[in-house]
Amino acid sequence: MALSINDLKNGVTIDLDGIPYLIIDAEHVKPGKGSAIARIKAKNLKSGALIERTYRGNESIQEAFIDEKKLQYLYHKDDMYYFMDQQNFEELTVTKDQLNDQVNFLKDNLECNGYFFKEALVNIALPNFIILKVVHTEPGIKGDTAKNTTKLAELETGAKIQVPLFVNEGDNLKIDTRTGNYVERAV
Repeated sequence: MALSINDLKNGVTIDLDGIPYLIIDAEHVKPGKGSAIARIKAKNLKSGALIERTYRGNESIQEAFIDEKKLQYLYHKDDMYYFMDQQNFEELTVTKDQLNDQVNFLKDNLECNGYFFKEALVNIALPNFIILKVVHTEPGIKGDTAKNTTKLAELETGAKIQVPLFVNEGDNLKIDTRTGNYVERAV
């Protein structure tokens, strides 16, 4: 389906030369004379690259139809990561390059969303927050109450993040998978 420039909004997916893009910023401008224009910033759903484009009022853009499916992370071997489609139990293989930094937060049986364009997997989104256990960190020094002081902690998935001094080995932490930052201790 063709979109007009008025339909270009944040969160809309468009098809540019057979590649799906997600609009992350859209600005509509109506100059004093001439036709309206739309300036967009869009993220390539396959590679993650950002582009900027400008469209005139009479141009139309193809909408990209993205299917969302629930996936479950199973295991990895070498640089290949295996997921299962929870509807038809089909196994999907994803490379480490496709997952980027998300591999640091993959835990067995983790449920996530898979995004498909023309029946091909283009992106996997982990839950925004996950609970992971600290497997190694240096003990905090008693009485050290300096604000905003952190130390390095290794999580059960192998990821290394900065955490406050009061975090100990064995603690469960809530982690923001979008930024890779510590949020809080979990129960």
